[in-house]
Amino acid sequence: MIYFIIYLFLEVLVSVNISSAIGGLATFFEIMLSAFVGISILVNFRQTLVENMTAVSYSCIDLEEFQRLNLFTLFGAILLIIPGFLTDIIGVLLQFSVFTSMIVNRYNVKSGKCNTPYNQETNTKDSDVIDVEIIEHTSSTK
Repeated sequence: MIYFIIYLFLEVLVSVNISSAIGGLATFFEIMLSAFVGISILVNFRQTLVENMTAVSYSCIDLEEFQRLNLFTLFGAILLIIPGFLTDIIGVLLQFSVFTSMIVNRYNVKSGKCNTPYNQETNTKDSDVIDVEIIEHTSSTK
């Protein structure tokens, strides 16, 4: 209960200071924009979940990293939907930590540290082969 009161106090302080600096109309547009961004993150969460499940299945990330990535994404999106500047700041920071982890994980996939089907020996031998088709043209000029 005490943490909620501390959070509420900090939220009011931050919101009043930022709102007085940018004005009422800009505050309204910020609340609407952050809610739209949070809802769009939740709508696209299915794609993020599929990418993370693929990374787990190819042993690019472990289950703990998988849970942390998805939890931060969901919690950050919910915080963006809730009106308030402090919640928006925390929600955006949670999204940036997820994007940073995703970039690192994608770098690991490209560097060959994951057990993807493309990194197995049977597929890497044929990766240098160029498949071509030769078409003969018979000229009938006599």
